[in-house]
Amino acid sequence: MPLLRRFGLLLLLLIAAAPGRAEPALWLVRSPTATVYLFGTVHLLKPDATWRSPRIDRALAESGDLWLEVKDPVDSAAIAPFVGQYALDVAHPLSTKLTDAERARLAVTVSKAGLPGVAGFEPLRPWMAALIISMAPVKAAGFGPSSGVETILTAMMKDSGRPVYGLETIQAQLKFFATLTPKAELQMLDDAMDEVDNGVGKLQAVVSAWQAGDVEAIGKLLDEDLVTKEPDAYKALIIDRNVAWSDRLAERLTGSGVSFVAVGAGHLAGTDSVQVQLARRGLTVERQ
Repeated sequence: MPLLRRFGLLLLLLIAAAPGRAEPALWLVRSPTATVYLFGTVHLLKPDATWRSPRIDRALAESGDLWLEVKDPVDSAAIAPFVGQYALDVAHPLSTKLTDAERARLAVTVSKAGLPGVAGFEPLRPWMAALIISMAPVKAAGFGPSSGVETILTAMMKDSGRPVYGLETIQAQLKFFATLTPKAELQMLDDAMDEVDNGVGKLQAVVSAWQAGDVEAIGKLLDEDLVTKEPDAYKALIIDRNVAWSDRLAERLTGSGVSFVAVGAGHLAGTDSVQVQLARRGLTVERQ
């Protein structure tokens, strides 16, 4: 589950927060010819969540385009062609990958999460089963992608005729999960079952820290368990992607103009953050 929250879906950042700044964190990266704003997001929010501020609105008004992890993160039509390839394993039912105790636990967890019968999980890869389990309680509590930052920013940009780009594709994002080791996938499922009772509370804690600009707290909530319990997943889904995104952004900064880059807040935190990767490329990142 720590892993899943940062994808939102496919869910959710570490440099110390500046004191007394009650708004989400925003960073600025400049080259001689271009400017990039970095903004950490929460993919699932309630409709009444507040996060806009004059500082953020100025950065958005100044920006000529928007960059997200993927261009259309909630486009089910874009995801559908890859579900069979990356999320299903019909030839090897989920129950065959679990012990008797794990199968019994899965049945209890599915019922507790208010999901249909456990038989429907049989064709799923463990990572997809984990995602579904982790998302069910938070969606029931009113959190959803339609209120998430990416959805709001995308609508804003499209309404003003400004382009939206993706740092990676939906296929690439799903492939990150599908290429995890079997052990890492099963650990994700185990974590999702562990947290089915307290996932809503943890997500609300993340949202509260994010709204307050407390990046250190966000990092502890999102990253520390993942580093300890799922190191392979942490490398594949956080470090490797941060490195790849930083390459894209460094290339963008060789051009001109201003871009607003919004990625899951966990990617903008800690010793492996996007900011750290950009600094290793000789770029200066400043908290606004």
